[in-house]
Amino acid sequence: MRFSLVLPTIRRTDELQRFLVSLHNQTHRDFELIVVDQNPDARLVPILAPYKAEFPVLHLRSEKKGQSRARNLGFQHATGDIVAFPDDDCQYPPDLLDSVDRFFVSNLGVDGLTGRSIDEDGMTSNGRFATRAGTINKYNVWSHGISYTIFLRRSSVQEVRFNEELGPGAGTRWGASDETEYLLQLLEHKLTLHYEPRVCVIHPEPRNPSTYKHLKHRAYTYSCGMGYVLKSHGYPLWYVLYYCARPVGGMLLALGRGKTAKASYHWAVFRGRLAGWIGS
Repeated sequence: MRFSLVLPTIRRTDELQRFLVSLHNQTHRDFELIVVDQNPDARLVPILAPYKAEFPVLHLRSEKKGQSRARNLGFQHATGDIVAFPDDDCQYPPDLLDSVDRFFVSNLGVDGLTGRSIDEDGMTSNGRFATRAGTINKYNVWSHGISYTIFLRRSSVQEVRFNEELGPGAGTRWGASDETEYLLQLLEHKLTLHYEPRVCVIHPEPRNPSTYKHLKHRAYTYSCGMGYVLKSHGYPLWYVLYYCARPVGGMLLALGRGKTAKASYHWAVFRGRLAGWIGS
């Protein structure tokens, strides 16, 4: 098996169906899908059933919630040379696995590849991403990939697992940065990771100005996760201050334009990053 796709999921059905369609459309066919189902019922059974004749599908059930826990569970069952961690609401462009396969064939000394998140219109989504390809390090990792754009040689990462205290569903206030913390672990194990912005995964962009008020709590918990990672991986004070200053600047700019909801969102980001760093 060339690829093992480890997909945690809870509550989503329509989004998962769209991802399955994108797998159906892949030009590269040597992959398995490992679904870690955290739903309390059998809602996914009829959704997954039609695809089991197209490619191997392993449907695991997990009573313990948490994205990182699910990824670790799924990883235990992976058999592919390359492991990836798609979200249940992302989509793979038809040539994605082909492109990733060619990269690993041509770059035998590289342990992992990350890419960029885009929306359905091809615009960058879910954060800021570097525009140039290059090697990932401790300081640029924050703009060089997101969980569903990570592809790793399984043989290189056998001993490294996601921190189950981090990420959505973990039951802690560290609501995100689980994938960045994982990449940092890999870097500390002296693995070579490469970023390629032309490798893109489609994911909707949730940050719409009309929803800033709704997203404020999530902004806080996600930012707590970032602060935790900055502290636990020994980032220098100047780097922490830089990432705390950015949302303050965004808040002041929003206030100057009379956008109070957006300003409140940036304030939540600042408080979360600071609280995560102080409290970790």
